[in-house]
Amino acid sequence: MTAPGAPVGRTDDDAQLAALGYSREFDRSMGLWANTALGFTYLSPLVGVYSLFAYSLSIGGPPAIWWIVIVGVGQLLVALVFGEVVSQYPLAGGIYPWTRRLWNRRYAWIVSWVYIWAIIVTVTAVAQFGGGFVAALFGMAATPGVLLATAVALLVIAFLVNYSGTRTLARIAKIGLAAELVGVVALGLYLLLFRREQPFSVFFDTLGAGGGEGYVGTFLAAALSGLFLFYGFEACGDVAEEVADPARRIPRAMVLTIVVGGVSGFLSYAGYVLAAPDAQLQAIMAGEDVDPIPTILESALGTVGSKVFLVVTVVAFVSCVLSLQAAGSRLLYAFARDRMLPASGWLSHVSIRQSVPTNALLVVCAVPVLICLFVFWRPDSLARVTAFAVLGIYVAFQAVVLAALRQRLRGWRPAGVWNLGPAGLVVNVLALAYGVFAIVLLLRPAPGTGTFLDRWIVAIGLAVVAGTGLLYLVAARPDRHSAHVPEGDAREVAAQLQQIRRDAGVPVSEEIR
Repeated sequence: MTAPGAPVGRTDDDAQLAALGYSREFDRSMGLWANTALGFTYLSPLVGVYSLFAYSLSIGGPPAIWWIVIVGVGQLLVALVFGEVVSQYPLAGGIYPWTRRLWNRRYAWIVSWVYIWAIIVTVTAVAQFGGGFVAALFGMAATPGVLLATAVALLVIAFLVNYSGTRTLARIAKIGLAAELVGVVALGLYLLLFRREQPFSVFFDTLGAGGGEGYVGTFLAAALSGLFLFYGFEACGDVAEEVADPARRIPRAMVLTIVVGGVSGFLSYAGYVLAAPDAQLQAIMAGEDVDPIPTILESALGTVGSKVFLVVTVVAFVSCVLSLQAAGSRLLYAFARDRMLPASGWLSHVSIRQSVPTNALLVVCAVPVLICLFVFWRPDSLARVTAFAVLGIYVAFQAVVLAALRQRLRGWRPAGVWNLGPAGLVVNVLALAYGVFAIVLLLRPAPGTGTFLDRWIVAIGLAVVAGTGLLYLVAARPDRHSAHVPEGDAREVAAQLQQIRRDAGVPVSEEIR
């Protein structure tokens, strides 16, 4: 791997942007830690663990924690592939420009269509899950009406912060990172060391999960506990044009997000399981206690301590929604900048004063509000909405991994200043194999004896979204408006970047190979 901090081969950020066909429109005010904070608060181990803690335990029992390790390793492979791609293509919007430049504009359109809907649904899910903690903080009953009001409030607050500009986004993301570390690592260690009610062997005890039907299928059904946790690192690349030295810093930020997020999530999950008394653990397993974390907190920290921690939790949820909105708006902006959407001129507008895509931000706030209204009408739909979001994200991820592998097999050698060298091909193949495995898990029918629609709703949802996008792509041909924008040019751009380094006087022996 090329040393990320080495000065070799450094090219001016704007010169590389110009070589890729774009001019600067954003303020490059993000550094490594602000970019890491953005990805970390989007990934948000606190949000991931808190949202699905009871769900995963009720399905898979304590061994469900091992999905955090399995998925963490798999997503690290994906992040390494993304790192090579973004180092060559540090462009706003992430998934869209990467798939376009690695394959073609039609492929990029359908992948980005699925991805943007997955992000929008994820924003909704996080706001809805966060609403319960806001209600608990203020002593309100978590009725559907209260959850709707608190979710909308979280969305609006995040929109206002995002609207104020990249510098404010970076500051709040750092605050969110601190809240996450306190809420996940510090509390997890405290519970693990001083409030332990269970032996460590509980993580190898199914506690009757799966009944008499065998545990393998049950364990696979609990995979969402890890799969929901480990995405968000791609947000580091969504804001690439707002990061200084993005070709080096963004790959590092992605890897840091996965590693720190994985360790944090594992400690948090373990702490809560170990701190749960036998009676409560059995109630969670039986599905009788669907919101156990506030009870565990009050038992371990007391009333005042649990309230303080709920404040930290709410800050983490706000930061997560903030990061999701930022990532989604940059994707919409990048999509519209290439004239790939209706109302592209309006969606691609960047505020001169704030240097943010204000109209795209508005859409990424408004549409989740509408979905929140649907969840208010059908509260039981939230788990299905969440599962679709995860599946859509993973499909989009693997579309990038597949496109990168296709280019490698055609002779592409990533020319970003951060790359894996000869190991890149092996990592790419392993990342694709893991991704296919994850998608198969997500496509499995939901456990239980519900209707066909209930059990296959995630696959049906993906088919509807992808099918609608495909019909629009064929009928309206939105891609024709961007025929002038480069596509499938990974090998050509790699050669061009190497030539730029030669022209800048970088010795041949020090070029990226």
